[in-house]
Amino acid sequence: MRLMILAFACGVILVQQLAALPPSAWSTVAAAGACVIGGASLLGLRPGRARAFILLLAAASLGASFAALRAEHRLASALPSEWEGRDVSVVGVVAEMAQPFARGERFVFTVEQVLTAGAVVPERVMLSWYRQEPGADGGRSSTAPIMVPGDRWQLTVRLKRPHGNANPGGFDYEAWLFERDIRATGYVRVSPPPVRTGMTSGALLHFVERWRHEIRERFLQALGSSDYAGVLVALAVGDQRAIQGEFWRVFAATGTTHLMSISGLHVTMVAAMLAAFVGFLWRRSPRLMHRLPAQKAAIIAGWLGAVGYAMLAGFSVPAQRTAYMLTVVALAMLSGRRAAGTQVLLLALLLVLLIDPWAVLAPGFWLSFGAVSLLFYVSSGRQAVSGGWKRSPWQSTLQWGRLQWAVTIGSLPLLLFFFQQFSLVSPLANAVAIPVISLVVTPLALLAIVLPIPLLLDFAHGVLALVMQLLILLADLPLYEQPAPPVWSIVLAVGGVGVLLLPRGFPVRWVGAIMLLPALLHVPPRPSHGEVGLTVLDVGQGLAVVVQTATKTLLYDAGPLYSAESDAGQRIVVPYLRANGIRRIDTMIVTHSDSDHAGGAASVLASLPVDRLLSSIDEMPGEACAAGLEWNWDGVRFLMLHPVPGETGF
Repeated sequence: MRLMILAFACGVILVQQLAALPPSAWSTVAAAGACVIGGASLLGLRPGRARAFILLLAAASLGASFAALRAEHRLASALPSEWEGRDVSVVGVVAEMAQPFARGERFVFTVEQVLTAGAVVPERVMLSWYRQEPGADGGRSSTAPIMVPGDRWQLTVRLKRPHGNANPGGFDYEAWLFERDIRATGYVRVSPPPVRTGMTSGALLHFVERWRHEIRERFLQALGSSDYAGVLVALAVGDQRAIQGEFWRVFAATGTTHLMSISGLHVTMVAAMLAAFVGFLWRRSPRLMHRLPAQKAAIIAGWLGAVGYAMLAGFSVPAQRTAYMLTVVALAMLSGRRAAGTQVLLLALLLVLLIDPWAVLAPGFWLSFGAVSLLFYVSSGRQAVSGGWKRSPWQSTLQWGRLQWAVTIGSLPLLLFFFQQFSLVSPLANAVAIPVISLVVTPLALLAIVLPIPLLLDFAHGVLALVMQLLILLADLPLYEQPAPPVWSIVLAVGGVGVLLLPRGFPVRWVGAIMLLPALLHVPPRPSHGEVGLTVLDVGQGLAVVVQTATKTLLYDAGPLYSAESDAGQRIVVPYLRANGIRRIDTMIVTHSDSDHAGGAASVLASLPVDRLLSSIDEMPGEACAAGLEWNWDGVRFLMLHPVPGETGF
């Protein structure tokens, strides 16, 4: 059963890597064939390798067919090209918490009715309500209201198909929208004026989102301009976008990013605390004890708390995984059965993929399931500290240290693959942050949801501030940065982690360290002497070109400024350079001051050292661009042709 679930998952993962889907008829036939062949092998073949192989092949085929058919159905809801950029009147509901930005608010909108004759609109779209409408009509001003989840509106919108930039090492915005079933983006028109119908959706998911919105607003109002208000909001309701961008750099540099999302650790902690509290009270009532044993009451309470907290978190992949695992454990305990840890984990994996086969596109999916699998691996009987519940404090500390070491080493391959960096201070930072944030700050934030007492939030913020000061100090220490390793080296490194964490005394554990080396020492190829490599990055409206010789790197323009919160330098140029092992720019040229060429320059300069800066912008430090500038790198001659003396800019 366990191997069949893994085979099913492999089929799902395979489909997500395809450039194009197979025809839906093929997927349907393959799914039916997998079921028939699998059933026939169970009935007609004796247990053995042949039957096991056929069942695994059928499970993988079923997983691939299932993912392909789900993707085919989702792709069918795309916005027709003839309705891009046209005014469409729709009625629908604000589906999720809105996210404020510099020029308005952005929110997910569920379309219930299309009023424009002949128009076809996807069911879920992402809309921006600008304070000043872009494009035509003279940029008329409007007042963007606070969009409350569950509110029903009649809006006139302009939509376009989702589009993301296609760059190695960068964030795939289009895939992120697809995974969330958002099939169009656009903005709200101020004419005709939007109308709130006065009717509120009664759907459970909209109710939960409205509750999350109210909690967020209450927290932000109570904390005002406090430095870490956004972090407390993220810990309480899972709104990670409330955290300032600078803090994400601190969390990434210290390896504590996982604590800023409502992860399995937080959900399990809430379940355990609620179960213990209910069990304690239940045992004090003989009448309740006669109706239901305290142990079962505690299990039910803990499960309800876990599911409720996961929903409050927006049901992210880590929260989903933990909720499903605790569901399986609760059912097993209530029925008097014992479920193996790996069986529980794989059943949770199956549920996640059945509900959301695109979860495999998120780094959090791999880090979440990988970390729990690693904990099961190192906590097995081979490495467990003897004594069980009778362990001494010293033994418990040793076991905690082993688990922390295992997670630190085990996450190394995935962190290098997804983020090209690894925090050397992660063990120390997590040793302090995990107990304080999980056992003090998060419970206080959750208690403040039930008891709206400002003192609780103030105390939680004070404790969090102490932890943040330590993390900020640790974040200034060096990071281990590495170019994105090839997939084969990551697979080898994962195997190396398994060998390295074998029980003490195993004769060849050192082989695991050798298996890690290809991923740790990977160096991307560069041009040979006398040759040049030129990469034009996809930045949308604008330009950013990376020029490489055998030992030098030149950046020609840095792409556009997208908004006050993001630019091409931050989102595209720097991730590409880091993924390719470029930690220093020898020369950076900014041709002129238009935002589509210079908009990302500030982010690049803040992220990477630049030895020489040339520009045609008077306000920018560095040298001025001038015709006749010439230099030679690795046998390649560079000559600047413009501007001629007396001219500025292009």
